[in-house]
Amino acid sequence: MTDPAAPPWLHLISAFLAMEPSDSLVSLARVCGDGSVTERVQRFIWNYCISRAVGKAYTPYLRNFLKKLIVEVESIHGEVLDEIYELYADIITSLKDDQFVEKSMRVRKTITFLFPDCNNYYLCSIWPSSLLLSEFILSFPEIFSNKSCFEVGSGVGLVGICLAHVKASKVTLTDGDHLTLANMRSNLELNQLSTDTSLLESYEDPNVVQCVHLPWESASESELSAFVPEIILGADIMYDRSCFPDLVRILAILLDRRKSDSTSRKESSKVFTLDTKCNTNDLNDLTAVTSKGPVAYIATVIRNIDTFNYFLSLVEQANLSITDLTEAKMPFNLLPYMRSYDRSNMRLFTVSSKA
Repeated sequence: MTDPAAPPWLHLISAFLAMEPSDSLVSLARVCGDGSVTERVQRFIWNYCISRAVGKAYTPYLRNFLKKLIVEVESIHGEVLDEIYELYADIITSLKDDQFVEKSMRVRKTITFLFPDCNNYYLCSIWPSSLLLSEFILSFPEIFSNKSCFEVGSGVGLVGICLAHVKASKVTLTDGDHLTLANMRSNLELNQLSTDTSLLESYEDPNVVQCVHLPWESASESELSAFVPEIILGADIMYDRSCFPDLVRILAILLDRRKSDSTSRKESSKVFTLDTKCNTNDLNDLTAVTSKGPVAYIATVIRNIDTFNYFLSLVEQANLSITDLTEAKMPFNLLPYMRSYDRSNMRLFTVSSKA
């Protein structure tokens, strides 16, 4: 039986919507056909992927997938559906006519986090660590539920969408680029979330996401004082070491605030290198961290160890503590169909104030 709501068929649909590489799609199609892309599999792809994407999908991507699909079927001397041949011919012709328009087209991806009993769809194009941080939020919703959350370098807004989904009491997304903010608001609205650009509103509404222009280099302490988050988040924000001093300064300001009735928190810390083991005894109840003061969750790909160690040295100078959570709190694999997503080289950290 072909059930589009069950693996492996669901994985194939999800991979297509996420614009996974054509090789990955064909590989998933083979799984659906017990080793080959049969006529039944082609019909499924046509009904649930291609026909629904015509006029909506990024045409060059659709062209590449159709080409790969046709080559795959022909390589096993199978029969390609007439509809697939005809659409591929139409696309080839249209792309020749519109080759100069192609570069200005906006690309939309649908990221589907697959839970056992429900699916949630998010439209966006994202950095890898945003996926890990989003999986972390969805895997441990109790950490973020009813908490005021603030993301630095929010990009397309995927983390904010996940925070709203787990009912964070307030979600503030920031970025230093106006065009990125405009795209972010579009993504939020596509996911039935309202956006607010005012810094004056203090109400908490999980269906309203605050989008703020915040260039790291010019963000002042007085400007940041408008925000009192319990949780700060960041994904793939360690890509330019020239930005690290401003990034760490912002983290230090946001993490240094305490509520008047909070008790002081003292804990030892050390600078972690790539192979440092975190103390899992301190991580049994992460929700307790926020009751003692703000905490930051940062997901990143460590591309250069010297660059990462520079970030760690700045964290130490700012009197902040950093802990590697990666092994202790690995999120569920909610993207099993996304073969381009490799989280083996990603790390998840908490950062907090030593004071």
